Order: sequence, then C-alpha cells, then structure tokens
Amino acid sequence: MSAEVRLPDGTRLRISSGGGFPRPAGPPASRIAYAAAHVVADPAAENVPGAPAVLDWDRTLAFRHHLWSHGLGVAEAMDTAQRGMGLDYPATRELIRRSAAEARSVGGRIVAGVGTDQLPPGEASLTDIAAAYRAQLDHVLTAGARPVLMCSRHLAAAARGPEDYLRIYGDLLTASDQPVVLHWLGPMFDPALTGYWGSTDLDLAVETVLHLVKEHAAKVDGIKTSLLDAGWEVALRRRLPAGVRLYTGDDFHYPELIRGDEVGHSDALLGIFAAIAPAAAAALTALDRGDLAAYDAIFAPTVPLARHLFGTPTYHYKTGIVFLAWLSGHQDHFTMVAGQQSGRSPVHLARLLVLAERAGLLADPELAAARARAYFSVAGVEQ
Repeated sequence: MSAEVRLPDGTRLRISSGGGFPRPAGPPASRIAYAAAHVVADPAAENVPGAPAVLDWDRTLAFRHHLWSHGLGVAEAMDTAQRGMGLDYPATRELIRRSAAEARSVGGRIVAGVGTDQLPPGEASLTDIAAAYRAQLDHVLTAGARPVLMCSRHLAAAARGPEDYLRIYGDLLTASDQPVVLHWLGPMFDPALTGYWGSTDLDLAVETVLHLVKEHAAKVDGIKTSLLDAGWEVALRRRLPAGVRLYTGDDFHYPELIRGDEVGHSDALLGIFAAIAPAAAAALTALDRGDLAAYDAIFAPTVPLARHLFGTPTYHYKTGIVFLAWLSGHQDHFTMVAGQQSGRSPVHLARLLVLAERAGLLADPELAAARARAYFSVAGVEQ
C-alpha cells in the first residue's frame, strides 16, 4: 500500500513511519498533564447543526483510554469536546458520567467541565446562572471527577462588573466538597467571552481573578488559562498563592511554560495534547529524568503543528483534532457533531498533515495516506 498523498497545491507528500514514542510506565512525576479530549460522533446519526449530539460511545471512551495509557489525565467535556459548538448538555452529562467511570476502572486522572449550557441561548438572570452552575457542579462531583469551573457565555452577558463574578464563583467554591480548577478561556477561543471577569482590560481582570483565588485558596487546585500570551501567564503564575497551580492552556507556548524557569513552572491542560499524546508523554518522561535536550527536541516539531491547528479562527481547532484522530486510526470516519468537519478547508488540513508527518505523529503511514487520499479526492484533488 502506498504512503503517498497528492496535496491541493499539486505536490506529493510521502508519509514516513512515526516517531515510535514508547508508552511511559505511568503518569509524569514532575508535572500534572491533562489532555482535553474530543468526542467521536456517530456517523450514522443526524449530527447536523442544531440537532442533538449522538456519539459513538465505544470510540469516544477508547480515545480516553489511549490518553490514560500514555500517562496523561483526561480533561473531559471542555471546549475540545465541542461544548458550545454542538455538544448539548444531556450528551455532556452522560459523557462525564461514562468517562469518570472509565477513569476509575484504570486509575486514570480526570477533571470535567462545569458550565451553564443547559440554559437556552440568550439572556439569563444571575439567579438562573448561579443555579445552572450549581446543578452542573453537583453532577460532576456525583460522577467522581474533579470540577473545572468553565467560563459561561451567559455570565459574560449578564454580569455588570467584577462583583457579580466574585459572588457566583465564590458561592460555587464554597459549595464544592473538593478543590476545583478555575478556567479562563480567551475570546480567541470564544468571542462571546470578551470582557470576562468584568473587564476587557486584562490587568483589571487579573486582579479580580487573584482576589477570588486568594480568598478561596483552599478550594482552588489551580487555574487553567488559555490566552495565548506566555509572558502574561508567567506573570500570573508568580502571583498565585502557594499550592495553587497554573495549568497552561497556551497551545502556542506550552514547551517553555511547562519547562519553567528558576521561579516555577506551569502544569498542563491542553487541547493539543490530545493530538500529540505519544510525543507529549515522551517529552514529559524526558523532563522527569532531567534530559532537557530530549524534552526540547521532542516538543520542537509539535509547536508549528499546534500553531497551525489553533490558527485563526481558533475556535475551529476541533476540526483539526478530529482529522488527526481519524488519520491515526482512533476513529473510522471524519464526521463531527453539528457537522463541524467543515470548519477547516482542505488547504488548512493539508498543511496540518504535512506538519503531523514532520512531528512523527503518524505511526501507520499507509493508513494515514489512504485516509488522506480519500478525503482529498472528495475535496476535488485528483489522486
């Protein structure tokens, strides 16, 4: 079987064997690392825009076992799983329940998103927002996962200032029977979250977040930030109370942020780790043994891939995640909830294929090439 593909620009790509990254003996010792996992749609269902999500549960859960087998934790029901872009709350709740049960069966680490997306789109009162958050918090705690308090589009629209955020989040932290992870998702991932924490001035928003964290430090495991600004993240990290982690969600600068400096380091909660799990595990294993040269060498070719995958419009990065999962054999089709497989162009995905090959992420070249040829043929690129 050939491992060659004709790309939309007329060039041919020959896919070579992947990096052969060995599975680690267990989770990394020096860092906590979560991969935000996607969901696998049922290709025989009506997964069109506006329809309830129908998942292929076997493949969805198998992908989580793939992540656990590489020593990574699973960040469940986050934006990578199409929260707010097709994954409705009934499917989300069932996803969290099933994934948490699977995590217990293998001793895998899991956190799960808490939001307000059971409310209808549009305006909502602060009372209804608080109740929706509390209901989802109870669902996650009952399932046995650590909660991640996600940003809420409803709260972003309804809040009149920092005090509304502090009150609602403070009540949730008080109600939780375990420490939670806070989540700050930038507007490049979701434009509806512009001005979160009560201000479009990032410096003012930081002060609100730090006030919340310091007031409830015993209930905050860490904060996950996705603002794609490494300097800002380091500055925030250095101001957090002792014992509160900074989980980087920066899919552009993760190697340097996880590596850290003489003052500290970031842990990880990253969508890109779902696409590069074998390489990420190998890099973190190298970091554990103090082999910084190997750490840098493994991660280096994954950065151009991540920057392309999360390129503008960033919120369509899930399409690239699923495309790579299909090429790598983790699912049998390139179909997404809400028809989101159309979120990226053939030209974009061709570049993603080239970068994945360079990063050594395609372990089965013939399978990846056969599937890529099928996709590009349908897109009008003669093979």
